[in-house]
Amino acid sequence: MNIFRLAGDMTHLASVLVLLLKIHTIKSCAGISLKTQELYAIVFASRYLDIFTDFISLYNTLMKLIFLGSSFSIVWYMRSHNVVRRSYDKAQDTFRHYFILLPCLLLALFIHEKFTFKEVMWTFSLYLEAVAILPQLVLLQRTRNIDNLTGQYVFLLGAYRGLYILNWVYRYLTEPHYVHWIPWISGIVQTLLYADFFYYYFDSWKNNKKLQLPP
Repeated sequence: MNIFRLAGDMTHLASVLVLLLKIHTIKSCAGISLKTQELYAIVFASRYLDIFTDFISLYNTLMKLIFLGSSFSIVWYMRSHNVVRRSYDKAQDTFRHYFILLPCLLLALFIHEKFTFKEVMWTFSLYLEAVAILPQLVLLQRTRNIDNLTGQYVFLLGAYRGLYILNWVYRYLTEPHYVHWIPWISGIVQTLLYADFFYYYFDSWKNNKKLQLPP
């Protein structure tokens, strides 16, 4: 494992911890899209089907368990917790996320590296993760006022994928025959979706002002 992969994993983990911190300490999910959290739960559930059958390393298994457990717990909190669910802005979080699922699944059925159930579901998770942030970005544009923890959560999610791109570049330069077009293209698409948010995030940081996205 190279430094970019480790940094990407730790940044991804930090994004989850920031969101859980917001939910547990403030007892609020204001500004967080349930639609995006549900998509991430589906991403991890379809990606980690091998968790109990293929052992790679203790680190790998722990990370899978953390992301599976945290994603479903966040969805539960936003849907069922007596206090947290009251802060969820259902009226603004109206992105029709279920319409994303079928195109991603069909794309995985036709464009994959190997036609097996696990491989197709893993590919489906890559395509779905690439666009899972869309409901969250739409919600932030609608609400405009973004609190610090929500802004940090979205920033860390985008930074994690950016670090993974550096990891792929490093491996391409140092490992012979390392070519994986599907995760590369999916990762680039995912990172590009954050471009607008990154611009306003760094602008607010540089000018020491509250983060706001244009409508």
